[in-house]
Amino acid sequence: MRKFICLPLLLISIALFSQEKSLQAIKTDKLPKIDGDLGDAAWINVPVAADFIQNYPALGQPASQKTIIKVIYDNSAIYIGAYLYDDPSLIRKQLTARDAEQQKDVDYFSVFFDTYNDNQNGFQFVVTSANVQSDARLGPNLGGGFGEYGDKTWDAVWESKVQMQKDGWTVEMKIPYISLRFAKKDLQDWGIQFLRLIRRTNESCFWNPVNPEVNGFVEQFGTYNGLQNLQPPLRLSFSPYVSTGYRSSPIGNSYTNTWLGSGGMDVKYGINESFTLDATLIPDFGQVVSDNVINNLSPFEVRFQENRQFFTEGTEIFNKAGLFYSRRVGATPIGYNDVRNIVRNDPDWKIVKNPSTTQLINATKFSGRNKRKLGIGVFNAIAAPMDARIRNTVTGKDSVIRTSELANYNIFVLDQALKGRSFITFTNTNVMRNAEGRDANVTALDVALYNKNSTHVFNGTARYSKIWSANPYDGYNTTAKYSKVGGNWRYYALASVESKNYDPNDLGILFAANEIAYRANISYNYFKPTKNLIQYSYSLDHRVQYLYKPYAFNRYDITGTAFWIFKNFWDVSIRSQLTPFDVHDYFELRTDGKYLSLPLNYYFDASGSTDSRKKLYVRFSGIFARSPEYDNTYYGGGLGFRFRFSNRFTLDLQMDGHTETNNLGYAFTRELNGDPIVGFRDVKEQITVLSGIYNFTPRLNLTLRARHYWNEVKYLSFHNVTNDGLLTNRPFINNWNDNVNIFNLDAFVTWDFRLGSRLIVGYKNWLGEEEFVPYTSVKNNYLRNLGDIFDLRHGNEITVRFVYFLDYNELRKKR
Repeated sequence: MRKFICLPLLLISIALFSQEKSLQAIKTDKLPKIDGDLGDAAWINVPVAADFIQNYPALGQPASQKTIIKVIYDNSAIYIGAYLYDDPSLIRKQLTARDAEQQKDVDYFSVFFDTYNDNQNGFQFVVTSANVQSDARLGPNLGGGFGEYGDKTWDAVWESKVQMQKDGWTVEMKIPYISLRFAKKDLQDWGIQFLRLIRRTNESCFWNPVNPEVNGFVEQFGTYNGLQNLQPPLRLSFSPYVSTGYRSSPIGNSYTNTWLGSGGMDVKYGINESFTLDATLIPDFGQVVSDNVINNLSPFEVRFQENRQFFTEGTEIFNKAGLFYSRRVGATPIGYNDVRNIVRNDPDWKIVKNPSTTQLINATKFSGRNKRKLGIGVFNAIAAPMDARIRNTVTGKDSVIRTSELANYNIFVLDQALKGRSFITFTNTNVMRNAEGRDANVTALDVALYNKNSTHVFNGTARYSKIWSANPYDGYNTTAKYSKVGGNWRYYALASVESKNYDPNDLGILFAANEIAYRANISYNYFKPTKNLIQYSYSLDHRVQYLYKPYAFNRYDITGTAFWIFKNFWDVSIRSQLTPFDVHDYFELRTDGKYLSLPLNYYFDASGSTDSRKKLYVRFSGIFARSPEYDNTYYGGGLGFRFRFSNRFTLDLQMDGHTETNNLGYAFTRELNGDPIVGFRDVKEQITVLSGIYNFTPRLNLTLRARHYWNEVKYLSFHNVTNDGLLTNRPFINNWNDNVNIFNLDAFVTWDFRLGSRLIVGYKNWLGEEEFVPYTSVKNNYLRNLGDIFDLRHGNEITVRFVYFLDYNELRKKR
């Protein structure tokens, strides 16, 4: 009998996931007042979207609470009215910052639009039960996991209002076309989706069912049918800004004090319904969170997060090929540290001016997608030449040192969406510098070809780079990958070749070229609840790498992972890796053609977190690694606590650290013959980050972030490296140890006093102190180092920034 009962249930489940819902578009001339009250005449006799289906935790089951959605539009905006039924006393209402609703104690409602109906790109707009907004751009390579479906650094200007009702809560939203892009057609259909999250049960449910066994989120939208004769007004807005402040920076044995002041403007111009031009004139990016600087012992540069809004929002098309590392634009001038070294090494000089960032003259983004689903993107930025000024304290004369040349950065992209989720993308990046600075050009072609059901895909890439300098060179990269991306069982196989001189680093980032890599992965993913689990996954990965030129073995490793989410909403993941053969590391020595031989090693790590709905939320991790031949042991871990004192105030403390004994790595290069010297060393590292937020209102908050980084390196012995990567002894060198403390404090009061307009008061405090201490020193205690930073000199900066949003259509109405 049970078999006969299960069969209808299975058929119903299949039907739920296979049938696409649709909603008829209704054009209105009755505008609703955006106040959260759905009693306006505009909402009468409008078709409803209902019958939501759970995506998590009970995949495929009907939503536990009733939800009713209505959508209307006119020539200026699209309007959403939502009635979310529930017991009002159970609705979670924590105040959060904008774009920060995930894993917070708050319910929310979201609408998604696929305005080109291409099953790949889209927009998301979120309103929480506390009337805090969030928004994101959706794309093939964006989002993923724990409620993140796109790029949330994108911010649009739109209206929302929430009201609490006796049987739930209601939402009204007005999304102007200035915040959307769509094709120019007399009649068009959009993809549309609605999401509701009920925080007390962690239930996320969608209007059109979303099956995690299907790879691709946007293609699982429903349809908004029959939008007619959209005639949006001119999409033109201005955001002028003024900024002022004061900075005091420790340089050598003195301080450099600077009054700060700047002004500029951001402009958004909708050239038509499909394409938008974004421009920033004389931008000032001073009010951003400080970078997570470390003492970098590796041969590769550290990749920092982009925190400048112009370079985080609306840039997904420019980075589809992975060639745009926006921190290259407006970066620290190339000669910045050279000037600091002059002052450190000669007490007769002091710095009068040495800008730490390159001033941009302007930056523009042109992007959009036409009715044939062809995406076009053009990015351009011009960086001004930068000069430092130093003064001789004996003669009183100043010297000017050029630290960077005038530079132009350009990206051109053509992105054709094909049937289903397939696409082909052409990308070209170009950097041109004035005078004798080097120029660079990279061209790329990316192809993704999916089968009819989007369960299998072939990805192919090809890149060619050309560098013009005193010694010009060129290189290439190509990759082929075949994957099964749908269902419970998934796998992929990949082959990649990077020539020795492939170099995209003038506008992109590549840690190391000159590599051939083969990789194979298989995984099992289960998304339906079991007796003790909500979902789980297992994977096994093989990787083998060779040097491209000269062709030589580099490394082989095998990695296994497992991930579980339990019924109590705790999650745990474990990972183990074995490198069974000697690694021939051709990069650690920083010397062309030489390698360091590293013996067999293995590691095991575990991480997880508790139920994020609770007032106290805990994150934990641990790792152990071992290379027996060199008696090299690595162990570390992390512990994080987030405590919600109230719906307004939250504090978060994260502590991560590790200790490694007998680490083998590059120490220095001999000046006489250029041979690299390596050393065995004991390495300790501890990072502590304290952050907090107090939300006064949905649009006014205070954020605080303090970070202390400590790193100690104690050398035990030094060695030469033979041509076959082995070690020979050499005399010990004293005073080659490191004890590094880095401290940053960032505090911001942010007030969004009207739509698109913002006042920010910022305070920064920083310390960067590197101390070389003898091997016999006992200064190896983290708490002692933490206490010492308060005895050292700090830099301070306070700034005020005022941004005012002006919509051309609103200005014209007032006239």
